[in-house]
Amino acid sequence: MSSDMPRTLKTYIVEDNATIRENLVGTLEELTRVSAIGHSETESDARRWLHEHANDWDLTIVDLFLKQGSGLGVLQECLQRLSTQKVVVLSNYATPDIRKRCAQLGADAVFDKSNEIDALVDYCALLSSDSGAAASAP
Repeated sequence: MSSDMPRTLKTYIVEDNATIRENLVGTLEELTRVSAIGHSETESDARRWLHEHANDWDLTIVDLFLKQGSGLGVLQECLQRLSTQKVVVLSNYATPDIRKRCAQLGADAVFDKSNEIDALVDYCALLSSDSGAAASAP
């Protein structure tokens, strides 16, 4: 694959609301080169999967409020990820304080579910178009 070819982002979803998760996956797979490779509804399941599949994903999308645990714990699990792997938060609670805390835990971006889905789509498109170089720019 040449470097100017878009790549498919193997994406892991941490979201406990099945409707939101299915709509998110459908939107991202339709509009970007995202391929959902799995999902979890709890912090412990997500941490276990990410630990067991450390090199098997390109992007993880994390909600903060889960059936059990918190997306913040999932972010902590991702601190040791490869430099090419991206972790973004998608939450209804993307306040300035939450954004700051997520950044401290290594999140590459934070998107508000209510009004920043288009920005998430753009982010995913950018990641797949250039192997993520521009998406990691400040």
